[in-house]
Amino acid sequence: MTEDALIPAGALRSTPGQVSPGAAPAAPGAGTLLRLLRDGRPRTRSELAGVTGLARSTVTQRIDALLAGGLIGPAGEAASTGGRPPTTFAFVPSARVVLAADLGATAARLALTDMAGQVLAETHDDLDIADGPVNGLDWVIDHGRMLLHRAGRSEKDVLGVGIGLPGPVSYSTGRAVNPPIMPGWDDFDVPGYIEQRFAGPVLVDNDVNIMALGEHFARWRDASHLMFVKVATGIGCGIISDGGVYRGAKGAAGDMGHIQVPHGAGHPCRCGNTGCLEAVASGAAIAAELAGQGIEARTALDVVELARSGSVAALLSLRQAGRDIGEVLAASVNMLNPSIIVIGGSLALAGDHLLAGVREVIYQRSLPLATEDLRIVSSQMGERAGVIGAAVMVIEYGLSPERIDALVSGG
Repeated sequence: MTEDALIPAGALRSTPGQVSPGAAPAAPGAGTLLRLLRDGRPRTRSELAGVTGLARSTVTQRIDALLAGGLIGPAGEAASTGGRPPTTFAFVPSARVVLAADLGATAARLALTDMAGQVLAETHDDLDIADGPVNGLDWVIDHGRMLLHRAGRSEKDVLGVGIGLPGPVSYSTGRAVNPPIMPGWDDFDVPGYIEQRFAGPVLVDNDVNIMALGEHFARWRDASHLMFVKVATGIGCGIISDGGVYRGAKGAAGDMGHIQVPHGAGHPCRCGNTGCLEAVASGAAIAAELAGQGIEARTALDVVELARSGSVAALLSLRQAGRDIGEVLAASVNMLNPSIIVIGGSLALAGDHLLAGVREVIYQRSLPLATEDLRIVSSQMGERAGVIGAAVMVIEYGLSPERIDALVSGG
């Protein structure tokens, strides 16, 4: 097994710089050594020199820089082959912490993690995203400081902040773009607002993208191609391709909730069109349908409670919603050929009826080769998927070789 094979797929993805044609590649820096050590296996200076091709003296310089930054530490001694046993070094995930927020339409969750994505402290609360960016981001700031205090950490320990928003986000700027359920958020400078309170980079993405990243990181690292479908107040899809989030040209990839479905005619959608998948199969749509039958239901969670209590109408609606979602996903399976489809969001908490409907149509309508090894499963991370993904987004960026090289060199 190669050294690169030991690194989780997508866990160390970064954007490489441009290299002039014919230019010799730069010698591996401290960031490359840290990348190797992040797999959790301690190594000696000699092992690192053998893997990287660097001189022993250069490796020692790189190791000293990482030790000074607290990013690695001594991890005991290797077996001696004669003479003094060599010291091994290992990554120290606790050296920095990450604040990770998942802001939904009506609720928010915030976690403090280490640099391995392990949750150290977390909190959640009701939060109406329609109350505007200042209200939502102040909640993140105030509760972020509370979590740091609870964990005995300070703001200088923060590697960065990751935030997921329930609407279209330009990943390059961290700003929401015409979000339909987020009044006041359009083009608001989310990174700039947070950076006034916390040091380190602030990364912002669509909530479904970070949920896909979190589910992939925590449960499906061996799957290079995964789709995460969130079915809640709305419907969205996060796409993992070749181990990394696929966002498309402008960050709009995966917005499957606004694809028209065959029997959706006459159903108005909040996007301004009619017949969208979200208008017939989301939690809000099902709740409205049940309310029209005289059943008390206003939200996706009301639908979940009805299903858990055995409401036949709710169960039938969930099964049909699954079929409608399956219609859209069947085309996506033929086009993208994922190996895993994960169904999450609040409606996934209602049991297997939604999932059964999705499976029924996908296996019926997608090509046999595309479904030969396809697994369609419920989310295993549940409500934590978003904050784990937001943390991983920051970790990938903050620990990229380029960032670490700049950090240890004082840049």
